[in-house]
Amino acid sequence: MKESNENKPKPTNTGIKSWAPDDRPREKLLSKGPMALSDGELLAILIGSGTRELSAVDLARNILASVQNSITELSRMGIKDLIGFKGIGEAKAINIAAALELGRRRRLKDSLEKKKITSSRDAFEIMHPLLSDNNYEEFWIITLNRGNLVKRTIRISEGSLAGTVADPKKIFKLALEDNASSIILCHNHPSGNISPSKKDTEITQKCKNAGLFLDMPVLDHIIIGGDSYFSFADEGLL
Repeated sequence: MKESNENKPKPTNTGIKSWAPDDRPREKLLSKGPMALSDGELLAILIGSGTRELSAVDLARNILASVQNSITELSRMGIKDLIGFKGIGEAKAINIAAALELGRRRRLKDSLEKKKITSSRDAFEIMHPLLSDNNYEEFWIITLNRGNLVKRTIRISEGSLAGTVADPKKIFKLALEDNASSIILCHNHPSGNISPSKKDTEITQKCKNAGLFLDMPVLDHIIIGGDSYFSFADEGLL
């Protein structure tokens, strides 16, 4: 017996257009400004439209829930990861990726405007935009002049999820070419665990000894994991 249309379940999603104007993300942004919106609402604006079952806001919340509501973890998602969600096609995934990259570049620009290193926090803020969203380990150095002003940030090597190789010879070759007076070592732990490994401690000690010999001291070694960091100098390990 053919089921009548009246007995079929109706979609529960009534759509954002049926919401009160103050509850719609675009209208809310216009009337109250972007700061008034939640992460989910901002992401919903990028998504634009949902599915028959889910509004754009619901879809955005599902995506954020999959990364424990972490914008940092969201930034690590690739196009293929995003289009795995029903309702997210390539165009929407590209919109999200582009917006997150703009945010990363803004953070990087802001961090580089503060050129002088006076604490481990300063070094972290410079390197965080470069390393926090990476799925693989990378090793960098910050070169400084005699006034502890940043000359450059230099990537030494790229690695895997588990680690990367940092060759002291390459580190100091590049630092000497940059006429650095001192350097700060920095790398990331994609796992988020900022505790130094045995290898991290060994490379720090090797570079410290080489820096003393070359009269180019290593001021710190920063390990970044997500939005946190570990400083060898702060912990008295340099």
